[in-house]
Amino acid sequence: MARVDLDDNEHSGRNRPMTTDTNERDRADQAKPEKAPRRRGGLASLIVIGVIVAFLAFQVVNHFAGWFSLNPFAEKTKDRSGPVLLQSIRDLSRYEAASGNFQVIVDLEKDARFLPSAVRGKRTLFVGNGSVDAYVDFSKLASGAVTVNKERTVATIKLPRSELEPTNLNTSKSYVYATQRGLTNRFGDFFSGNPNDQQQLYVLAAQKIQTAAGESGLRERADRNTKLMLENMLKALGFKTVTVTIGSGT
Repeated sequence: MARVDLDDNEHSGRNRPMTTDTNERDRADQAKPEKAPRRRGGLASLIVIGVIVAFLAFQVVNHFAGWFSLNPFAEKTKDRSGPVLLQSIRDLSRYEAASGNFQVIVDLEKDARFLPSAVRGKRTLFVGNGSVDAYVDFSKLASGAVTVNKERTVATIKLPRSELEPTNLNTSKSYVYATQRGLTNRFGDFFSGNPNDQQQLYVLAAQKIQTAAGESGLRERADRNTKLMLENMLKALGFKTVTVTIGSGT
């Protein structure tokens, strides 16, 4: 069996304490490359990218919000109205000769006799927009109102006065502009609404527009338009002389 003898120096070197020169260690430390400082620009870039991604996500959700609801408690409207029923049909024998568009501001104030308006009272400004049509009803032509000579060259027509249709209030363009309420009125409106207030405003606006239409010369305009229409039509049919007169009427 072979035996290997170790050198005394090598064997004793295992237990020999290691000594390091201080200057060499310092030089070694100085020779190590310094760590590069962290760049703050990287964090800023991440923030900017995050903001852009969030903005794009918001735009996508906002675009498709109409396709699906993200809110499980969102209110949903269902129209359960029944079919429209035709109640009647009537033949018209009138000529719509003129139409007027009107606007009125209704200033409605309600107050108590012995209380100041700050305590009990209500004032509403309502803007009403509507139209009134003027027409001539040919069904009201009297017997003998239309005469024609044998040669069919001369015609005479006696027309009734034009009439006014009821006001057609445009609900989509009529609105409450301003409202002032007393303390008790505010408290009462908080618990219950009064639909009659709105209805009264619409009725008043329609009445005022109807009165204004009667004073605006709309009927006179309709009379002239009807007369001109008949004259041109009969002359186009070959009549040489056409005389149209407007009755007194109401």
